[in-house]
Amino acid sequence: MRRWWITVGLLCHKEALSLRRDGVLLGLIVFAFTAAILIVANGVKAEVSHATIAFIDEDHSTLSRQLREGVQEPYFQTPVLVDRRTAQDRLDRGTLIFVVDVPPRFEADLLAGRMPSLDIQVDATAMTQAGLGVVYLQDIFLRRIAEAMPRPVAGPALPFHLVPRIRFNPNSESAWFTSVMQIVTNVTVLSIILVGAAVIREREHGTIEHLLVLPVSAGEIAVAKIVANALVIFVAALLSLLLVVHVWLGVPLAGSVGLFALCLFAYVIAVSALGMMLATIAPAMPQFGLLAVPVYAVAYLLSGAATPVANMPGLLQAVIGVLPTTQFVSLTQSILYRGAGLETVWLPLLVIVVSAVLFLLTALVRFRSMLARQG
Repeated sequence: MRRWWITVGLLCHKEALSLRRDGVLLGLIVFAFTAAILIVANGVKAEVSHATIAFIDEDHSTLSRQLREGVQEPYFQTPVLVDRRTAQDRLDRGTLIFVVDVPPRFEADLLAGRMPSLDIQVDATAMTQAGLGVVYLQDIFLRRIAEAMPRPVAGPALPFHLVPRIRFNPNSESAWFTSVMQIVTNVTVLSIILVGAAVIREREHGTIEHLLVLPVSAGEIAVAKIVANALVIFVAALLSLLLVVHVWLGVPLAGSVGLFALCLFAYVIAVSALGMMLATIAPAMPQFGLLAVPVYAVAYLLSGAATPVANMPGLLQAVIGVLPTTQFVSLTQSILYRGAGLETVWLPLLVIVVSAVLFLLTALVRFRSMLARQG
């Protein structure tokens, strides 16, 4: 057993040297866990942020001015006054997302007890901004109108008062979510690519024949490739979480980083073994890429990182419950956002460990078969 560990360690060292000489892959790893995280966190917004807005003010009243002053940054840009033709032209060209049309005698009609209409035109091609922005504007306008009225406006009222309390992300900042989920995405992609590239590179360069004449087994070669590349991704992902996400972006980590590291290591081993299994199926790097992309795409789309699993059809939820990516996203959110402990995430962790074992055994069998054909 001691000899086995020494052999695997020496083979891991060989893999590390091979990766160090591959500048493209090293650059990809550095970019994926630094700049890519920052770009996604700062560029992909799930909330309304600096949305363009204009007012067509045909009332010119104190209330219409107060409505305009209530629309403030950082949710919206400073509102501009436009005429109807300019507003339509800018909506058509996509330089405006919202146009608020305040009709003549709007304030006078409100004070007289009538129910005038306030028209909001929206460019719905900016889907996220449009959907949430209308809700933001409704809330702003209702509060401003209520403050301006000398008495409550007549009309139906709810027999209760809503008091929302947002947990785990009180300001609903999308960067808190997207940055961590981007790490999960990059771990999945790079774990598959690195191990697959390591196997196919050896085969295409003919250096795998050199390994066959050494006193090493196929299992030792396979384990070394998986462990060496998995350790690189594991360290890069942890550093990205602590330095880029936590320190640079200021995202709080509610739970145990040590527990997350344990789960991350199990997940990286599972996905790396999957990458090796795919590499034994594909004969060359282009075919490996064509095979890996749909595997990753399906795993990502069904993981819950983009769309909550609870929103998916019931049958699909039962099927994707066995996928390690789905379980890893679930436990990542539980640990880092909600501060969950091992007693909460043990079941997703168990699914990941079982998946790692199954992928690893399958990869070893196929790798031995591949080496036998090479020999």
